[in-house]
Amino acid sequence: QVPLVESGGGLVHTGGSLRLSCTASGFTLDYYAIAWVRQAPGKEREGVSCISSSVMSSDYSIYYADSVKGRFTISRDNAKNTVYLQINSLKPEDTAVYYCATDTLSNCRGVTTTTYDYWGQGTQVTVSS
Repeated sequence: QVPLVESGGGLVHTGGSLRLSCTASGFTLDYYAIAWVRQAPGKEREGVSCISSSVMSSDYSIYYADSVKGRFTISRDNAKNTVYLQINSLKPEDTAVYYCATDTLSNCRGVTTTTYDYWGQGTQVTVSS
C-alpha cells in the first residue's frame, strides 16, 4: 500500500489560485512518477499532470493536459516528501475532486492515463463564478 494524502483544496473565485499537496508517510515519493487526476461531478476522470521520478527516471519529464497548460504547475519538494500542484487562473470548469496517484513506476505513462494502482482520498476544489 502507498498511503497518499492530498490537501490544499478549497472554495475560490474565478481567477483565484490554490496549491495542492500530495504526501506519503513512510514512502519516498521521489522514487516514483506521481500524477494528478481530477474528477468533476458526472464526468470521467481526467489526467491533469504527471511528474516523473527525479532520481530513478532515465527521462525526467513533466506532462500537462492541454486544458491546464500555462495555468497549472507540478513540482516536487523532496526534503518534504511532497508533490505540489499549483493551480492558477482557476475557472469554474476546474471544479472537481483532485487526486494524486501512482503505480510506482519511475516514468509517467502519459498525462491521459487515469488507471493507477494507488490513490489518495482526494481534495475538493470548487471554483465559483
